[in-house]
Amino acid sequence: MGYLSHRVNPDQLKPGDHIYTWRTAFTYSHHGIYVGENKVIHFTAPETASSGSCTGTGWNLSSGFPSSCMNFIDGGSSQPKSGSQSCDRGSCLSTYACGSQQPESGVIISCLNCFIGTGSLYLYQYEVNKYVHLSKLRGGTCTMAPSDPPEEVIDRAIYLWRNGFGKYNVVRNNCEDFALYCKTSRLVTGKPATGSSGQVNFFINSSWKAIVTSALPKLVFSTTGAVTVAVTVGTHCWNRYSTDVGVRDDVEKIHVERVGSILGN
Repeated sequence: MGYLSHRVNPDQLKPGDHIYTWRTAFTYSHHGIYVGENKVIHFTAPETASSGSCTGTGWNLSSGFPSSCMNFIDGGSSQPKSGSQSCDRGSCLSTYACGSQQPESGVIISCLNCFIGTGSLYLYQYEVNKYVHLSKLRGGTCTMAPSDPPEEVIDRAIYLWRNGFGKYNVVRNNCEDFALYCKTSRLVTGKPATGSSGQVNFFINSSWKAIVTSALPKLVFSTTGAVTVAVTVGTHCWNRYSTDVGVRDDVEKIHVERVGSILGN
């Protein structure tokens, strides 16, 4: 398990895994749920949902999913639309499935290749201890929360593909929030400033700017700087710990059928 992230090969994946790939030179990561047969369900803004997917043209909804998930798919009353082409057809693994989404919804199915794009593939870690969690150089790679069984994870992902996951918001309701909910059924309730996303909370709670601009210059000349650095780092670590979806006190386990009423679908 690396300090930055946990890289895996596609043939190591299991249905129900929470996967992600880094974008724009490791600036941020995009998350999704692997549902088997080289398909990933993920969440993004509807106007950009075609990113990482190819146009679908009549995908057979009954193909490629475990039998335990078919109660959600076969019971649907509406057919999904297809996203716009944004990848090389030669690299797309499943042109009939890739890009399938409901109108006005940011929950989309992509093939694994199109989800990864030009990056690499990483596996999100669950039920890590607090020391491993805090040792990560970046947020959004692991959580202290336990994962639910794979069948439940896939069922939630498919249900939300059909019914939506609320309005996309990069801070309060993003792709990592979606994947975390699918894995744990935990939602941040009330009116939080941020959602459960580890990468968002890492940046918002980070105080490294204060260290660089004020504490470190003083460190050379006095012990005051050292104390400031220690306090700043300690505060940063505590904030990272306390905002993890596995320990924060504003999180509830919510049944998937209630998600729409809470997120405002």
